[in-house]
Amino acid sequence: MNLLQRSVQRVKPFLPRRFRGDTPVVPVIRLSGVIGFSTPLRPGLTLSGIARTLERAFAWRNARAVALVINSPGGSAVQSNLVFTRVRQLSVENKLPVLAFVEDVAASGGYMIACAADEIVADPSSIVGSIGVIGASFGFAKLIEKIGVERRIYTAGVNKAMLDPFLPENPEHVERLKAIQEDIHASFIDLVKSRRGAKLTGQDSALFTGEYWAARRGLELGLIDRIGELRSTLRERFGEKVEMPLIAPKRSLFGRTAPGVEAGLDGLLSRPGLADEVVSALEARALWARYGL
Repeated sequence: MNLLQRSVQRVKPFLPRRFRGDTPVVPVIRLSGVIGFSTPLRPGLTLSGIARTLERAFAWRNARAVALVINSPGGSAVQSNLVFTRVRQLSVENKLPVLAFVEDVAASGGYMIACAADEIVADPSSIVGSIGVIGASFGFAKLIEKIGVERRIYTAGVNKAMLDPFLPENPEHVERLKAIQEDIHASFIDLVKSRRGAKLTGQDSALFTGEYWAARRGLELGLIDRIGELRSTLRERFGEKVEMPLIAPKRSLFGRTAPGVEAGLDGLLSRPGLADEVVSALEARALWARYGL
């Protein structure tokens, strides 16, 4: 043993465990909330919002794996796929396995992100699945007619006003929307099959209808790999001394201001985006409520 090696051995007991080189580390990232629904007061889960956090986790010194703690009812199909793709890229580039741990729900886009993991672990009461596509809107055509409001809309392109909520519903427009949804659904199914493969035991007619299940049934269908939770699973896998640092987004120089605290009620009510905030909150609440949460 040369002088440098002996020096390292002498100082190693005085270093924090995560820097000794012999202590396994599994960085933990929390992915929580509705995917893609972002407003100033209600930031959603997007790739741009978590990209640097993902990169920090996969670059962590002595990491043996990366853990994703997921609690999401879904949301944007595009953002879900972007997060899924980035996790897979980082896993391959850094040669690190990924473990996903489901809390209340990993459904729809939340389950898509969970599929980026090499193993999915869930609590017995977790909700998983909902492999489908949904779109929702309102129709106000009869209301504005009743109160004497005339809708005036001018377009270049016969389908530019497709699905306008203030116009009567057009069956041809609905069929076009459903065709788009079928394309997205097919991509979702292909993604799940590519990641879960032979683990899936249920029939396509059951797995891909948009239905969701509690974790024990999800385990039987092959949607998850085991029942459990983060700490005990990682200790079982990597030993009692495993470090599990939570990788949080970096703060700015002056720290991040909690959403909404900078303004009182008068300031909040005067915000030009208040209506958007209310609608966003209602949409997010509806997504969570779909899974009984």
